[in-house]
Amino acid sequence: MKALVIAEKPSVARDIARVLHCSRQGDGVIEGEKYIVTWGLGHLVELAAPEEYDGKYKEWKMEHLPMLPEPFKLEVIRQTARQFRAVRSQIQRKDVNEIIIATDAGREGELVARLILEKSGNSKPIKRLWISSVTDKAIKEGFSHLKDGKEYKNLYDAAMCRAEADWMVGINATRALTCKYNAQLSCGRVQTPTLAMIAKREQQIKEFVPKPYYGITAAGKTGEGNTRAFLTLTWQDEKSGSYRSFDRDRIEKINAKLKPYGGRGQGGIAEDIKRTNKKTSAPLLYDLTELQRDANRRYQYSAKETLNIMQRLYENHKVLTYPRTDSRYLSSDIVPTIKERLQACGTGPYRKLAGAVVNQPFTAKAPFVNDGKVSDHHAIIPTEQFVQLDHMTIDERRIYDLVVRRFLAVLYPPYEYEQVRMIVDIGGEKFLAGGKVTKSKGWKAVYEEENGVGSGDFEEEDQEDNNGKGKLQEQELPPLKKGDLVTDLSFTVTEGKTKPPAPFNEATLLSAMENPAAYLESGDKAMAKTLGETGGLGTVATRADIIEKLFGSFLLEKRGQDIFLTSKARQLLTLVPEDLRKPELTADWEMKLSDISKGSLKRSAFMKDIRTYTVGLIHEIKEGDGQFRHDNMTNKKCPQCGRRLLLVKGKNSEMLVCQDRECGYRETLARTSNARCPNCHKKMELRGKGDGQIFVCRCGYKEKLAAFQERRKKEGAGVSKRDVAKYLNQQKKEAEQPVNSAFADALSKLNLK
Repeated sequence: MKALVIAEKPSVARDIARVLHCSRQGDGVIEGEKYIVTWGLGHLVELAAPEEYDGKYKEWKMEHLPMLPEPFKLEVIRQTARQFRAVRSQIQRKDVNEIIIATDAGREGELVARLILEKSGNSKPIKRLWISSVTDKAIKEGFSHLKDGKEYKNLYDAAMCRAEADWMVGINATRALTCKYNAQLSCGRVQTPTLAMIAKREQQIKEFVPKPYYGITAAGKTGEGNTRAFLTLTWQDEKSGSYRSFDRDRIEKINAKLKPYGGRGQGGIAEDIKRTNKKTSAPLLYDLTELQRDANRRYQYSAKETLNIMQRLYENHKVLTYPRTDSRYLSSDIVPTIKERLQACGTGPYRKLAGAVVNQPFTAKAPFVNDGKVSDHHAIIPTEQFVQLDHMTIDERRIYDLVVRRFLAVLYPPYEYEQVRMIVDIGGEKFLAGGKVTKSKGWKAVYEEENGVGSGDFEEEDQEDNNGKGKLQEQELPPLKKGDLVTDLSFTVTEGKTKPPAPFNEATLLSAMENPAAYLESGDKAMAKTLGETGGLGTVATRADIIEKLFGSFLLEKRGQDIFLTSKARQLLTLVPEDLRKPELTADWEMKLSDISKGSLKRSAFMKDIRTYTVGLIHEIKEGDGQFRHDNMTNKKCPQCGRRLLLVKGKNSEMLVCQDRECGYRETLARTSNARCPNCHKKMELRGKGDGQIFVCRCGYKEKLAAFQERRKKEGAGVSKRDVAKYLNQQKKEAEQPVNSAFADALSKLNLK
């Protein structure tokens, strides 16, 4: 008899199969003498669509709401049905007497396997492999300590509660809003609070009143003869410690008081010189969210683009570890593999950097190793696969470079420097000068050779103007000791204005979603703690899709790199029940789901509350007296139904769509292409239809599609005819898809958060 091992994805299945000595390839399986290893492709089974319960649900009608399935049905995901059949056939084999769940060690990983087993009608005993990395050592130890599947029943219950609750709340509320206002208005537990956070930021910017502030700088000289050196000093308020004041009269009086000390006057006296030796360690390793933030900040990649690039580096090139991780640490079993990883990535620009640390000893006591802070997966690092950089695209090289340099940085010693703070008394007023002397570059040496991005991206906290008090300018300080004079002083009154909060971009929005505690209206500390521990709104695996969905539903738009709400989103927030706008809902659910996984709360009790909550939610929407008005109406009429078309701006396109959600007509007017302007090298828009299509750039450059194709052909590089044809076919396919697909979007992977 054999045991069937179910992994979550093919790459993990291959690693497990190798360790278990399974080498015989089959249809969706790898078989050995004692084990059969198969896999999902993420989820293979999901909760059934509404029409699977009753044919009447194919039509979206208010009288059909709320839909409260009891029990919920399961259906096989159509796109991965073949792999499900392969897994089911293995489960049903007569020579298989045991199932080993080897999906990710977490709530969603448990759900992936359990739904497959449930849909397959499994009745065989279950065991659980619980590991957070797939090194040979971890796999061997995990299989020597398999757990009884019954121990994870509560975790499965919590996962099912989350899925069923999101189904009931998300699908019912989306249908109710859409039917009530005859517009595509989708909402959910995560996407709606995300919109609310952006709305709050926009309101803060709108209400912000700039406040002028003032300060004083002094420029002087120290030393004598050839040793004379220049020095810039900044006034500091002795009471508040701030380098600026909002009281102009006070600054003017201080400046007048200082006049006798300027020019050939009395000068200032060095009162105190503090020299402090400091060390700073490298930033922590990347998890997906931090990598998405950095990629957006440096290269303007969207969260989805970064994830897609990471997937290619993980699945195709096999040079980086699993991307969908929320940990920034390594587990102790990874430590023995560090040398091999350094040897694999130590090529090209990383050869010297990797060579400098490859032979040093690494232990589990290293600050980047913490088993307690690794749940499903460890941080993103290079694999032991030899790297061929010339096989990568420029985008892949950039993301790979970020990960490798961060990996190398944590292996280097701390950056050591001497921080100097010089206090000069001028007429009883305190002036400061600051400097820094590098003693050992440490990990910052990793970023010195980096093209376009230097170690200045990692300045220490005390250099940032993040406390509202201003900041001290760093400079190379002359040799000065207590009691020395600073002469030939000239004083300048400086002024500026306080700035409003910056609009969200994808990097800062990801940060807000990861840690939304500042947006909790209740101020509940327990809820804030829960959100911090559970990853905030969404997960590392879903946030990119949520942001993309908000753009795709025309609820968000971009202006440059900044993100703003559309009129549709602002109206939606006035129509959605208050609970769905708050992060508190997610915090409340997560607290209860945690209790379910611990066995202190029954699944039935939670779902009873969710059903009651859903009934109340739909009643509130039905009784709502709000109105939805399309303020982007054009004079053009829909060729299918005759209604006036709406002008909408997506993330990368501008199009006309029919206002009637049941019609679904849409027409693309312009789409951002990958073609670069020959003048300014920015991406151009492709406008028009058929032979009349034309590339247009913001700088004013225009070029017909035919001319563009001919030019690129002559240049012998860039976009080929095949590439252009593929792009145009994709555009045509997208244009033919119905835009009012709130239901389809809502059901996509049941990711209604």
